[in-house]
Parts: sequence; structure tokens; C-alpha cells
Amino acid sequence: MQETLKANLTTAEAQYNKMVNTSVGKLISKLAIPTVISMLITSVYNLADTYFVSQISKQSSAAVGIVFPIMSIIQAFGFTLGMGSGSLISIKLGQKKNHEASMISSTAFFAAILTGLLITIFGILFSSSIMIGAGATDEILEQSNLYGKFIFWGAPFMCASFVLNNDLRAEGKAFFSMIALTSGGLLNIILDPIFIFDKIDLKLFTLHGINLGITGAALATFISQIVSFSILFSFYLRKKSVCVISIKNISKKIVDLGKILTTGLPSFARQGLGSFSAILLNNAAKTYGDVDAIAAMTIVTKICMFVASIMIGIGQGFSPVSGYNYGAKRYDRVKQAYKFLVLSGMCIMSLFAIPGFIFAKQIISVFRDDPGVISVGIVALRWQIAFLPLHAVIVGTNMLMQSTKHVKQAAYLSMNRQGIYFIPAILILPPLLGITGVEISQFVADVLSTITAIPFLIWFLKKLDIMEREEKQGSNS
Repeated sequence: MQETLKANLTTAEAQYNKMVNTSVGKLISKLAIPTVISMLITSVYNLADTYFVSQISKQSSAAVGIVFPIMSIIQAFGFTLGMGSGSLISIKLGQKKNHEASMISSTAFFAAILTGLLITIFGILFSSSIMIGAGATDEILEQSNLYGKFIFWGAPFMCASFVLNNDLRAEGKAFFSMIALTSGGLLNIILDPIFIFDKIDLKLFTLHGINLGITGAALATFISQIVSFSILFSFYLRKKSVCVISIKNISKKIVDLGKILTTGLPSFARQGLGSFSAILLNNAAKTYGDVDAIAAMTIVTKICMFVASIMIGIGQGFSPVSGYNYGAKRYDRVKQAYKFLVLSGMCIMSLFAIPGFIFAKQIISVFRDDPGVISVGIVALRWQIAFLPLHAVIVGTNMLMQSTKHVKQAAYLSMNRQGIYFIPAILILPPLLGITGVEISQFVADVLSTITAIPFLIWFLKKLDIMEREEKQGSNS
């Protein structure tokens, strides 16, 4: 028992030294690369879902767009508990309070399981009403229900996986989370065509499928989520993590769960409002061409999410570095980390945004070679993707605030892009500009969100300067 305790302390000490002494650029890159790969794989299988389902019919493609905001709501609960616990864990580990970190991780994990089960029960009982509320028309309601059924069944695994994934990254073990998410994502991509189609022509030979249609796409996603969850949880079972997840470690104080939820509130605001905004977008789009417009906006959203996931991945590599060093009072490293995050993020986003803008027509037609879908998709994709390089400021400033426990500021900033600015835009612009208003609403929200983030950033950097001077004066006295 004592030998195990000593080994855990040695591992934790080594991890602490790595997080507060390694060059921030090298450290963020090391943590971000597996995280970016994980995010890309996740986005790729979302794109694969959209691509394969789009080959069935544009009604099926539109159905995926209807279920998407519902998945976002499930993710919102998982992200809230995951980002909340992850931010607190990185600070606790930076303060060398390992037992408290384990308590936070265990509390968040079991809360996620319970939340997911409640979503499953509610979703199965009221599926049709939920789909209609999300923007489904009579033409796509049946397809939406078929796809949504397995998404609801997967809610407990999805919510819990977000907690395990974020907590591992908070410990600086992004490679472990990459293995789990990549395995699930690749499995989904493989299973999609097998489950969806009757046969798949692989040039050299023909592979016979199960021919489940859109239900097959949902089933493939469900199985991949179980696999990812199992791999993530195995790292804790095999004691590869600093934190120990156990029923015994669940906090008996409701205030501790409150801290997790409060710290994760920016993530809930971001994801929750993203879901609500997607519902508004579906309802606005169906006014201008029904299935064509919904299918087009679904495809554009998935493409932009794919590119934006890179920035989120870099940001999630930044978060534990920021949290660890803020907890260790290494404020100079927090500033260095943020600068690296924004500059690298802007450069990488530009590499994707420029060809995405130029070849918008070709990209949309890969998913659905339909004149109505392409017409709406080209304009929407160009407006949205042109602004993605400045996501570095939006995402970076938000994660800077959240990782340093500036919850109110982080929550407000996270509400801007998909809430405070997007909701008025999608309600006001379409009646004024028609379908063009639908296509440019996200662009308008992104511009305003960036402008809003700048004064918050200036305020926080000045605060860090003051804290840094006070820390040096305390050390010298």
C-alpha cells in the first residue's frame, strides 16, 4: 500500500514539474497534437455520417441536421461536467492536492452517468415532440426519429466520455484520450457504409452491407461511443491516471458538485446555445426551400465544425497548461501560453479557410450533388469559413478565462457566438434579407464575438501583470 502511494506521489510530482517547467510552446504542442487528432477524427466521423447519409437522400441529410442540435444538448451536459471538472483538476494538481482532484473527477463522472440516463428516458418517451421542436417537417420526421433513437440510447456513454476525456487532458495525458476517441471514430467510419447500404463497391471486390439506411448510421455512432467510453474508462481501471475514480471518492458535499457545474457553465452556455441556435437555424432554413436549405446548412455546419475542431483541440491542449501554471502562480507562463495559442491557431485556421473559400462549390457537391443544396451551401460556406482564423481569439480568450476560474467572464464570452449575437441575427436578418440572412447570420455573430473578446483579454492580461508583480514582491520580502 505504501509503495503504491509513493509511486503515485512520484508520478504526480513528475507531472507537476513537466507542466510548470517545460517550454510552453513545446508543452502545448505535445498536449494539443493528440487532442487535435482526436477532435479531427471525431469531426471526420461526423462528416462521414453526413456524407454517407446524404447518399441515401436529401431528406436523410436534413434529418441529421434535425438531430444535430439534440446531440449538442447531450454534449452540453457532458462538456459542462467535463470542462468543469477538468479546469478544477488542473488547478488542484498544480497545487499538489491530488486527493481533492480525485474527488472532483469521481463526482463529475457519476453525475454524468446519471444525467445521461435521464436524457435517455426523456428522449425515448418524447422523441417525436422533440424532433418537431428541433425543426422537423412531416417529410423528415420519420427519418429523424430513426436516427435519434440510438443517439438517445448513447447519452450516458457520451456524457461520461466527455468527463473522462477532459479529466485525462487536465492531467496532461492527452495521448490516452486520443487513443480512445480515435478508435471510436475510425470504427464509426468503417461501420457507417456497412450498416447503411446493401452493398459497397470497393473496386477490387464488392462488400455486402446490412442495408439499415439512416438507422445504420445512428447504430454505428452508438457502437463507436461505447467503444470510446470503454477505452477511456480502462485507463482509470488500470491506474494509468493520477486521479482515482471510485464511488468512495464521490463528494458528500453538494457544494463541490456546484463548483464543478459553475466552472463548467461556460461550456454549457456555449454548447447549449449552440443547440438552440441550430434549432433556430433549421426553422429559419425550412422557410426558404424546406429540405434543400436544411440539408445545405447541415452540410456547411459540419464542414465548419471540422475546421473549427482544430482550434478547439489546440485550445484544449492549452487549458491544462494555463490551469496548472495559474495554480502554481507562474503567471508569466500563462501569458506565454495564450500568445502561442492565438498565433498558432490563426496560422493553422488560415491554411484551411483559404482553400475552403476558393473551392466551396466543389466541397459542397461532394456531399450532395443537388443544385438547390449547392446554391445555398456555397454562399453560406464562404461567409462562415472566411472568418475562422479569428476563432483563435474567440476560443483562446474563452478558454483562458475558464481555465483560470474566471467563470463569469468565461460564461459571458461563451454565450456570445451562439447566443447573444447569433440568436438576434438569425431572427432579424432572414426576414430582412431572405435566404441570404440565413447564410450570413453566423458570420455576423463571429465578427461581433471577436470584437467583444478583446477588452476582456486586455483586462485579464493587466490583472496577471499585477499578480505577477505582487508575487515577486512577496518572494523578495
